[in-house]
Amino acid sequence: MRLIRRGGDDGSILPLTLGYVLLALAAVLVCTDATSMYLAQKQLDALADSAALAGADGFTLSLAGTDATARLTDAGVREQASALIAEVGGGARLVSAGTPDGLSSRVRVAQAWHPPVLTVFVPDGIVLHATATSRTALR
Repeated sequence: MRLIRRGGDDGSILPLTLGYVLLALAAVLVCTDATSMYLAQKQLDALADSAALAGADGFTLSLAGTDATARLTDAGVREQASALIAEVGGGARLVSAGTPDGLSSRVRVAQAWHPPVLTVFVPDGIVLHATATSRTALR
């Protein structure tokens, strides 16, 4: 018995393999950009936490008889937070800094993020924001 071979099946695996390689490459590039954005957001969160902690040190002490109280002011929080961001900010900017209740400092920072690989799709980058609150230890 003789097997008859029909033409047209030769080389049909090559386009399929190339398609899977392109799909895998696209997945690696997207994962690289997503990881970069995740790490940039975590660094910005840490900067906001540090700035809020520094802002909580911007209190003023007042004496009422024999009682001393520590009160935060918007100006004190902003001064401390902006000094820290100017020192270690790395391109981040202070959006707002203040005290909502006189005992805690709230700081909001922002920074532009640009993808390291697929910049063609996001040429202007994305603005990341982080907000942190810290309370002063003195009351």
